[in-house]
Amino acid sequence: MNAIRSGADFFSKQTRIIGALMMRELATRFGRQGLGFAWLVGEPLVFCLGVILLWSLTKPAYEHGVRLAPFVMSGYMCLLLFRHQIALSLGALQANIGLMHHRQIAVLHLFLARNLLEIVGATGAFIVVYAALLALRQVGLPQDWLLLYAGWAILAWMAMGFALILAGLALRFEVMERVVPVLSYILIPVSGVFFMVAWLPPAYRELYLLVPFPHPVEMIRASIFGEFTPTYYDAPYALAWAAVFNILGMALIYGARDRVDVE
Repeated sequence: MNAIRSGADFFSKQTRIIGALMMRELATRFGRQGLGFAWLVGEPLVFCLGVILLWSLTKPAYEHGVRLAPFVMSGYMCLLLFRHQIALSLGALQANIGLMHHRQIAVLHLFLARNLLEIVGATGAFIVVYAALLALRQVGLPQDWLLLYAGWAILAWMAMGFALILAGLALRFEVMERVVPVLSYILIPVSGVFFMVAWLPPAYRELYLLVPFPHPVEMIRASIFGEFTPTYYDAPYALAWAAVFNILGMALIYGARDRVDVE
């Protein structure tokens, strides 16, 4: 019983620390003037709507039988979630180095707070964009709500783990600060956000699906477009990769405090 109570107290303490760091991050990143906290959702929202508008002006309404607006929305929001988590993770320690004087705050707290805040913002933007396209009759209600939730949750968890790995490596090797921006661009073709797996030649499809990133993206699109649009994904495979990413990323970050100079 005491072990359970101790575990609950420990979890509650970590939750309070991360929650406080998220509130601090909101205030320092967006300020309290103008739109303030609304930019947490507004920033990815503006990017996504801009890309949808650009593609709508330059491409036909349907691509391979798939409506353009929901296709771009589903892909670009996934890409934003990934790239923003990576970018914000790299600067998490430098932006909050003064907090390392507080013994209760661990390096991992800073990274978790930033990643969780970005997940909240991207999720809010996704909901707003989807609602806007629904009002404009560019997309219907999801065919499978549970699949949509699962795909987005796995994607967010996978993105956080991958971001933690890159940030952990950057704490150990300075060259990673130059390599990571290149990797974030490589994610565009590798993640499958601007094409569907069904569009690939069958000979390359299985090989491509060894990459974990397209699976949650395909899950999200399967939930939006329904069974008549072919999609390819393996949820347990993606979930396993997300778990490995997070375990490895947290291990890299956890051992980084000795490398942090707080003077």
